[in-house]
Amino acid sequence: MQKDHQSALFEIIKRKINGENSLGDALGEVLSLSNDAVYRRYRGETQLTIYELEKLSKHYSISLDSLFESDNNKVIFEFQPIAHIDFNMDSYLEKIAFGLENLRKQKSPELMIAINNTHFLQLLNFPHLTRFKLFFWGRTYLNVPELKGQRFEHKKMTENNDRVGRQILRNYTAIPSKELLDPEFMLGFTREIQYYYNARLFVDPNYAVHLLGQLIDFVGHIKHQCEEGKKFVFKTSPPANGNQLEVYLNDTINGATITYYKTEEREGLNMAHNLMNTMNTFDKEYVQDARDVLQRQFENASLISSHNPKQRNQFFYKLIDHIEKVKKQIQQEIDEAL
Repeated sequence: MQKDHQSALFEIIKRKINGENSLGDALGEVLSLSNDAVYRRYRGETQLTIYELEKLSKHYSISLDSLFESDNNKVIFEFQPIAHIDFNMDSYLEKIAFGLENLRKQKSPELMIAINNTHFLQLLNFPHLTRFKLFFWGRTYLNVPELKGQRFEHKKMTENNDRVGRQILRNYTAIPSKELLDPEFMLGFTREIQYYYNARLFVDPNYAVHLLGQLIDFVGHIKHQCEEGKKFVFKTSPPANGNQLEVYLNDTINGATITYYKTEEREGLNMAHNLMNTMNTFDKEYVQDARDVLQRQFENASLISSHNPKQRNQFFYKLIDHIEKVKKQIQQEIDEAL
């Protein structure tokens, strides 16, 4: 949100409060923030998030359209510029956990997701794969200074990473979802492991083999959930009730990872950009347009969860076979180098 718009919003709120309460106390109660956090936003040192804008506009009956002088051809998105990202697993995972926790607490939450290549929420079932994905993104594309010149090595996730990852999985699995896969599902992730192996970016090349073995287990877990029509954490049993999962297969390509979410209170859209960064909007018209397109994609896809075992088995067998061949090739090269 631009600083002049933010200043204008605060001036409107000050007029509405009319001295009955301090700005810090009034907004702190609405946004669940400290006085200091409120005044950082008032001074323009911290940008209001789209969630905070929504709360303020509803609480004080302020039209954001009039504030921004928007029209039907303009949409407001919240996103975090790459230059402002404090890149570490803690902050990245905690942001996801916060969003899913808020969604789950609302009435009748639902998810509709089109997956482009990597299903990051499901990837959290496998901490080693999660670490690799974030390391690859940070080192290869974000040029994170702390990762410059580093090679990827075998490490466990920190206790906090593990705790937050499990929290994300609990919330994600508890929310009913419809999910759309395509023929490129996880193939890009396989190529990323292969690329790091060929570029000698693993401290121990055998770790590439280990990751590919984990990836085979990951695909098997997705297949198991499709068979049950339920979401559940790896190495646990599917629940008797709840955790509904519908998975569809698109014969063409999902252009991007898009998540449409809906509750009794609101609906919104989360879109991937810059590979693993995301942007979010509650713009009613844009969200409805995107939802309609997503629904048409699902209508033209084949349901492979609970039903259609032949197509489901063919899809996952082909994917696992491909990963196993890459794993075997790398293992053979390692053995020959001894």
